[in-house]
Amino acid sequence: MTALLADDTLWLKMFFAAEWVVRLAMIVVVPFRRSPEAAKGWLLLIFFQPTAGLILYLLIGRPTLPQWRLQRHAEFESLSRPIFDRLEREPNIQHPELGAELDKAVTLAENLGELPILGGNASEIVAEYDLFVDRLVADIAAARDHVHLLFYIIADDATTARIVEALGHAVERGVVCRMLADSLGSRPDFDRMLPRLEAAGILAEETMRIGLFRRAGRLDLRNHRKIAVIDGRVGYVGSQNLADSTFKPGLTYEELNVRLEGPIVLELQAVFAEDWYLETGEFLGDARYVPDPQIVGDIAAQALPSGPGYPRENNQRLIVSLIHAANRRVFITMPYLIPDDALLQALQTAALRGVEVTLVVPLQIDEYLVGLGQRSYYDELMSSGVRICRYGKRFMHAKCVTFDDTIAWIGSSNLDIRSFALNAEIVVLLYDARVCARLGEEQSRYLRDGEMLDPETWSKRGHPIKVAENLARLLSPLL
Repeated sequence: MTALLADDTLWLKMFFAAEWVVRLAMIVVVPFRRSPEAAKGWLLLIFFQPTAGLILYLLIGRPTLPQWRLQRHAEFESLSRPIFDRLEREPNIQHPELGAELDKAVTLAENLGELPILGGNASEIVAEYDLFVDRLVADIAAARDHVHLLFYIIADDATTARIVEALGHAVERGVVCRMLADSLGSRPDFDRMLPRLEAAGILAEETMRIGLFRRAGRLDLRNHRKIAVIDGRVGYVGSQNLADSTFKPGLTYEELNVRLEGPIVLELQAVFAEDWYLETGEFLGDARYVPDPQIVGDIAAQALPSGPGYPRENNQRLIVSLIHAANRRVFITMPYLIPDDALLQALQTAALRGVEVTLVVPLQIDEYLVGLGQRSYYDELMSSGVRICRYGKRFMHAKCVTFDDTIAWIGSSNLDIRSFALNAEIVVLLYDARVCARLGEEQSRYLRDGEMLDPETWSKRGHPIKVAENLARLLSPLL
């Protein structure tokens, strides 16, 4: 008996010693290629749960792409150089003059994504859920050469059935149709749809595949983009997936998208082409996919892709720079806002120096930990003068920002660490006061139908709720 107790004691000592080795070793390992906020979150988890934390970190803790995908990125850059050279020589390249501070942010936007600002575009803000589907179906019905769709969620439901039917008819007319869906975001529906899509002649692939095979992707690195390109002449970007507005039980989603025509569509095409090449190895470099752009308006616009394949967190750097540069007004509509230190400071500083900073967020919570973590920031934002409106008519999923009523930022990206560092995202910048005014109509509606938070009332919420919010905040870098 004594020997057995001694053996048990020895094993316990070895177990505890191993846990401390993990804790101490990860203090050195975790900070590499992690933001300070994410590093603190991982170290906190590993301190309390060394074994589980180590396993999770090895699975999803390092925001690096597989070597084969990095190689594909390099191959695409080499193959696509003529396309990007052509964009850089595009006669409609512009650099809007918006004042000293905003001009610096505009230069940053040009350098981050390596895509120029192109004039000659037309845009249409599409804020109605069903209208987006109607417009997309109509554009597919009018397609003559190709249709390219990339969405985080493609659901097997009535809404997507309309899109698939339109694609099937387009294929019958000789139009080439390609469809990309995120492997995790669209699971399990897209797996079920693939045989039907292939039978209809639609070229469909998963992006960021997950699984046990060599070319499978990691769970935490996702393609969150929403892009549609028709004939290289019409494009869509925004927050809406291909799914019913009620695809998540208990919620009805409200979205915002922009329909684009003109040279800017070629930049969206380039982003889609890279994602398609990464998954299939097919390079879409033929002239049919990069047609001579038509001048259809006078709006200057620019696409800004971001993701773990880029050396910098493009969206994070740009949004922080634009907030610092704003002189009068920043209006943010965002379902998920979990700011890092730089973004939090930018928002507070802008409000304190007299910029009117307004934030519209959902009243409902669809992701519990994320929602609690987000709400933990409201006190300090409001104490600096940021106005927060909670919109509850539907679940607010729109992702758009306006700066000084002259620059509009619309796309798929949330303002959180996941969208900044882990997700492939796409936003479009539109340098036009008329576009901002149109967005202002939607912003006014959000405020009219929402509820403005009162700082004093908000501070009186129950202590258990505050504790839960702050515990979720500790984990927010991992969300």
